[in-house]
Amino acid sequence: METTNRIHVPLIEGLEGMTFEGLDLAMEESASKLAVSCNNWPEAAPYAPDCNASVARSRTHLAVMFHVRGLDLRATAMEDNGNSWEDSCCEFFVADPSDGTYYNFELTCIGSLLAAKRTSRTEKTMFTGAQLGRVIRHSTLPRKEFHSEGGPFSWSVALLVPFDLIGVDPENLPPSLKGNFYKCGDLTAHPHFLSWSPVLTKTPDFHRPEFFGELFLG
Repeated sequence: METTNRIHVPLIEGLEGMTFEGLDLAMEESASKLAVSCNNWPEAAPYAPDCNASVARSRTHLAVMFHVRGLDLRATAMEDNGNSWEDSCCEFFVADPSDGTYYNFELTCIGSLLAAKRTSRTEKTMFTGAQLGRVIRHSTLPRKEFHSEGGPFSWSVALLVPFDLIGVDPENLPPSLKGNFYKCGDLTAHPHFLSWSPVLTKTPDFHRPEFFGELFLG
């Protein structure tokens, strides 16, 4: 099913070399903005924290930044490729333009990252430590455990993914990519499952590339 969600991904030179402060300013000034606000399953999970994202690219990396404000703060996955989705988590999924697979990048509020190349929710190849190490990450929170309620709490995270990690030649970019942006927290006190592009399933399921939106790289 086609989705109407589309966004332009502008070029900002040198994003991958910036500090968080520099990246935050550059993204605020020049990136495309989007709201991760579609509550596809309000009966199962009525709570919807505020989550806004921005997206841009450099010559070599795709950059995504999330700004979140919500009632809870949960961080228990201290290692990469842990259960990121159970914590206060922001996610970016993107399709490989060459082979029909897709990649999921699930970044917790403290910067723990799960990433994999997938054909489905269950069929996957997890990123190696070397691959995870190539994804640049930023978080405004210290890297420690959180079990906090009664906010609101505000925090931001960003990730910059090398194009070649997602099957894209940076010297020969395709006109567009298919992808989606998500906010979740399965085991927070107020579980939630939000998306940028609507997901038309009966139960929460982010692993549905047929509902991805379009990211124009031109």
